[in-house]
Amino acid sequence: MDKQTLIEKVKAMAAAPSCCAPLKAKVAAYVDALGTADEKTAAQNLIAEIENDITTVEDLVPFAHSETAVQIFGADGAKKFAAHADELKASGAKYCDCKACTPAREILDNKDVLLA
Repeated sequence: MDKQTLIEKVKAMAAAPSCCAPLKAKVAAYVDALGTADEKTAAQNLIAEIENDITTVEDLVPFAHSETAVQIFGADGAKKFAAHADELKASGAKYCDCKACTPAREILDNKDVLLA
């Protein structure tokens, strides 16, 4: 994957409603640092945050079945979310497939491009 495509994935990840505030902040810092002497350090910080924040299916399933999920998504939404999380686990998926975690996985798979 080329760097520009990866940068677009970084931006898409941050734009996802499921992207947490600390990760959005690291994305902003990385984008601000592009083309500067601080770019590599910002990329390292971004990658570390992604590694910390990406949701595994093992973490997703209990969350999807929690009262917090009901509060966020409502009872019907939480049921659908829980069923989807269960399907992911049954399929052998390792990570959440939301609009933040999917590009996060691609970024981690290609982190050498950001660190070059």
